[in-house]
Amino acid sequence: MKAKTIALTISLFFASVAMGFQNNPQMGTWKLNEAKSKFAGKARNHTVVYEVTGDQTKVTVDGVDENGAAVHSEWTGKFDGKEYPVTGDANSDVRSYRTINKNTLALSGKKNGKVTLSGRIVVSRDGKTRTVTTSTTNAQGKKVMNTAVYDKQ
Repeated sequence: MKAKTIALTISLFFASVAMGFQNNPQMGTWKLNEAKSKFAGKARNHTVVYEVTGDQTKVTVDGVDENGAAVHSEWTGKFDGKEYPVTGDANSDVRSYRTINKNTLALSGKKNGKVTLSGRIVVSRDGKTRTVTTSTTNAQGKKVMNTAVYDKQ
């Protein structure tokens, strides 16, 4: 009897965690809508995928750099404001996401302890578009502002 109660409790816990991720409007595949976006340079993140990995979120980004070469980065962590490692990003070695509200995240990236990226990610109320506003530091040390609009796939 005791084992059944424990098993049921554990099952309910994992089901509630899964339901929480399911209701997160950030989750899914997002494709860049270049016509609605404004970039200071040539670098673009064409596809961004948010997916559940255990009790964390994995963010996979595919795009091009300033020279048109393909880039691919991955981050796995929680939206708790803590820094987690990022791989494949030449401009940051750690990234953090913090939930502001159901549809909004704050984003920050660092390279060797120095902030190189900050921004906000806002999903529309209908969940069909996502706007990412970022401020980055380029190779020359200048601040660069970008606004990328993505459509949910």
